[in-house]
Amino acid sequence: MADRTYNFSPGPAMLPLSALEQAQRDLLALPGVGISILEISHRSKAFEAIIEQAEANLRTLLSIPSNYRILFLQGGALLQFAMIPMSLLRGQGKSADYIHTGTWAKKAMQQAKFQGGVRVAWDGSAASFKRMPSQEELDIRGGASYVHMTSNETIQGIQFQKTPDAGSVPLVCDASSDFLSRPLDISKYGILYACAQKNAGPAGVTVIIIRDDVLEGMPTDLPSMLNYKELADSKSLLNTPPTFAVYMVKLVTDWLINDIGGLEKMHRINQEKAALLYEAIDQCSGFYEGHADTASRSLMNVTFRLPTPELESQFVKGAASRGLVELKGHRSVGGCRASIYNAMPVDGVQALRDFMLEFSEANGR
Repeated sequence: MADRTYNFSPGPAMLPLSALEQAQRDLLALPGVGISILEISHRSKAFEAIIEQAEANLRTLLSIPSNYRILFLQGGALLQFAMIPMSLLRGQGKSADYIHTGTWAKKAMQQAKFQGGVRVAWDGSAASFKRMPSQEELDIRGGASYVHMTSNETIQGIQFQKTPDAGSVPLVCDASSDFLSRPLDISKYGILYACAQKNAGPAGVTVIIIRDDVLEGMPTDLPSMLNYKELADSKSLLNTPPTFAVYMVKLVTDWLINDIGGLEKMHRINQEKAALLYEAIDQCSGFYEGHADTASRSLMNVTFRLPTPELESQFVKGAASRGLVELKGHRSVGGCRASIYNAMPVDGVQALRDFMLEFSEANGR
């Protein structure tokens, strides 16, 4: 096997080694099928079994109630930013509440404004998006069509620690960067969606979990590929789905169930990994400066700065020489960012922690 680096990219991210090895073994021909997953018909019984197992795994991991549908679509979160308001916001006088927590929340709001009224229920810009709001800070109207939240902001490195209470208003969540990283009470959401390339699989497939009553209230006069009801009725097979990406979701969720032992255990591992890096940041306070307030720190994306851009560049290059790659922060905010999604092993995080301490000692001021 070729040497593998520790990939701290915010996405596409590392996949579990066992899932990659399984895909590698079966790439030429799926057992008992004789055809590669890259060649298989999406109408075949073999693929039907794969997509059904992927859904069953998700229902097991998240304890998804029977009154929710699961869709495997394309277009990433960006398409969901548009599809959701097209389905829930069109119509005279309709408005939705958006919790503005950072870059991805802003992008979602921008797309929604093409379809109807958007009202900001909380705005974190004054605090430079260093934290998530408390429940008391949220200004949610009872008459809103829905409330939209982003559970984890990958660029700023902040994460909701508790699900906001939207009352009787459907709560819509972009969970792209912390999906399957911890247990969730799905019954609190009207719609939860996530692109797969952080924790659930490779790029190319987006998982949407939608409650029946929300689905039934949606319009039917939308083009087929933008129509949740048609997509749900077709069981995600209205067109040719990304068969390989769905297959990988099945393998990744197999890993979470069989190797990890479920989301409670995955959450504990993620807490352990994040603590290693945040402790290094706190230990070297004055050299490393974390972006997020302590109470809002993300378990998925650890963001921090060094004293100068020159030191940040040296840090990224030095880490890469140790096989610790993709640590440069997003171009919009700079600094450094370590994305430590589910498949990042503890060994990789320990190696980064050790390098951070060593680099600080060698370059501290």
